[in-house]
Amino acid sequence: MKTNKNTFSETASEIQSNAETFARFIHDEENGLDYELVGDYYFPLLTPPGSPKIGTFGKSHFHYLCTEKKVLFDGLMLSGKLNEYLENIDRQAEEMFEKLVKDLAEKEGVTEKLKSDNQLLWVQKMCNMRNRATEIVNAELIYN
Repeated sequence: MKTNKNTFSETASEIQSNAETFARFIHDEENGLDYELVGDYYFPLLTPPGSPKIGTFGKSHFHYLCTEKKVLFDGLMLSGKLNEYLENIDRQAEEMFEKLVKDLAEKEGVTEKLKSDNQLLWVQKMCNMRNRATEIVNAELIYN
């Protein structure tokens, strides 16, 4: 039996072009849920009620509590205040981080003018300041 390679390649390209036409994320107005395309199916993006809205700093502090401060962790968990506590720590850490980066940039003269004149130097200085600010936040809030 003779196979037709053109038919297979045309079919594969049709499937690929059809897959590209589907949006990765959609929102259903009827039920108010968002969905993500995974393979051929849309799965709802669900977050359990009461799940904490925490970022990197909050997650790091959660890990620190689990491994180093088990009594505090258990007390917060049993009282139902762990999520609130982690959200508060994360918010404080983010505010402290942003303030530190801003203050360091002012102190070291890292401005938009430097960014337009020498982008590589600006990126180098900003990365350095962000790393220093992260270390300070970790030392004072997260792992303390």
